[in-house]
Amino acid sequence: MELTKFDHACVRLEKNGKVLVIDPGAFTRSPVLDGADAVLITHEHFDHVDADKLKAASADLEIYTCEAVAAQLDEVPGKVQVVRHGDGFETAGFRVKAFGERHAENHPDMAVVQNVGFLVDDELFYPGDALTVPDVEVPTLLVPTGGPWLKLMEMVAYLRTIRPARAYSTHDALYSEIGLGLVDNWLRIESEKQGADIRRLAVGESTTLG
Repeated sequence: MELTKFDHACVRLEKNGKVLVIDPGAFTRSPVLDGADAVLITHEHFDHVDADKLKAASADLEIYTCEAVAAQLDEVPGKVQVVRHGDGFETAGFRVKAFGERHAENHPDMAVVQNVGFLVDDELFYPGDALTVPDVEVPTLLVPTGGPWLKLMEMVAYLRTIRPARAYSTHDALYSEIGLGLVDNWLRIESEKQGADIRRLAVGESTTLG
């Protein structure tokens, strides 16, 4: 399975000629849905879901998401299916399990929205905007590294709780170049401490998992 990092919180997975995209939001500038067979969406915030992108996609596209997002995608031609914590399904040849129910607390005046994380092929876990700890081993973690709901110490604690063999930065478009340098340093320190491959992939960079 090949993982490619796209802008901010979006990644693209390819395996056996099939393509699975996670969280193609408004910050994702590339045509990430070209050739996509399935999409996973963790929650309703615009940096994770862009309805216009989905409206322009193929009617054959399979979309899996939480109930709150599905309710907003009634004009999308693709097949939208609701998933909840504990669900398992297969799409485009990928095996997926859902974990988690709620977004991390953000602003005191903002309601906590639904958020579901996805474990793909028992290999890659994408938590969305939450620090969900699945009750299974996580070989590869997409770790959020920036956002108004996240502290550095929480990110480090999450890595030390999950203890993945590999972890790659996500949710990082809000940083300047200086900030991204700090992210690189924090992840390098944790990589050395845990003896794991923990780092930030550049936008467009790919790596092979499994």
